[in-house]
Amino acid sequence: MTLRFGLLGTGYWAAEMHGAGLAAHPGADLVAVWGRDGAKAEALAKRYGATAYEDVDALLSEVDAVAVALPPDVQADLALRAARAGRHLLLDKPLALDTAAADRVAAAVEERGLGSVVFFTNRFRPDITAFLDETAAVGGWHGARMTQFASIFQPGNPYGASQWRREKGGLWDIGPHALSILWPVLGPVAEVTAVDGPDATVHLTLRHTGGAVSTASLTLDAPPAAGLRDCVFYGESGLATLPDGAGTAEEAFAAAVDRLVAGVPHPCDARFGADVVAVLAAAEVSARDGRKIAVIRD
Repeated sequence: MTLRFGLLGTGYWAAEMHGAGLAAHPGADLVAVWGRDGAKAEALAKRYGATAYEDVDALLSEVDAVAVALPPDVQADLALRAARAGRHLLLDKPLALDTAAADRVAAAVEERGLGSVVFFTNRFRPDITAFLDETAAVGGWHGARMTQFASIFQPGNPYGASQWRREKGGLWDIGPHALSILWPVLGPVAEVTAVDGPDATVHLTLRHTGGAVSTASLTLDAPPAAGLRDCVFYGESGLATLPDGAGTAEEAFAAAVDRLVAGVPHPCDARFGADVVAVLAAAEVSARDGRKIAVIRD
């Protein structure tokens, strides 16, 4: 089966990951591009032999699926339009910047029986998938400690000019990745406490529905010499350390496209994306108000 894809977005990630990945994938046919900058859309479409569209609805009428590489608040509205038009969705994280918008996308996907994948990069790396499956099967975990200290606001970093990342920080950019790793082992998050620290760092304490407690310290603006990425689960069987993740991000993206093209459901679908947004929104309130926030999901 081959899916005709439309690409929404023209930035670095859209061009170098989504565009390149879809153009190279044997099960995908990149036929259309839309962007908020028409000139960039024309250039990107020409690069991949697609057609540039000025109107999103016109693009939707020509495709089976859309890949969205846009800021999350823009993504949510366009993903909803695409789902209501009956198009499968390949989305970036976070799905949205508020829970209601994310839930609308997930509901539209479910109501129409559509395929959806949210590209949490590490969840499409085979060694990490195997680690999470094996660790979850062991059980008896009391919690986990995760640290994700990145430094993207340095000269030459392609994501450093991202306005939404500057405004929302590591909570909303790295937080989804953290939750996508903690969740399959420890279960859904029931409540969250968040505290802001130096260098735009946020520190989360997450109580999971089964009773386990995890912590995550996140920032996009760490001193370059203080970069760190680690995750350790602890419990009755001792310690389990998350592997670094073999393979490239491009290979992980291809694996995500594989699932959507094959029509095989993946745990990282629009509903999971919405659940992650609910936790992030609760954490934002917790940091602002200085109190623990329950994460209530139907």
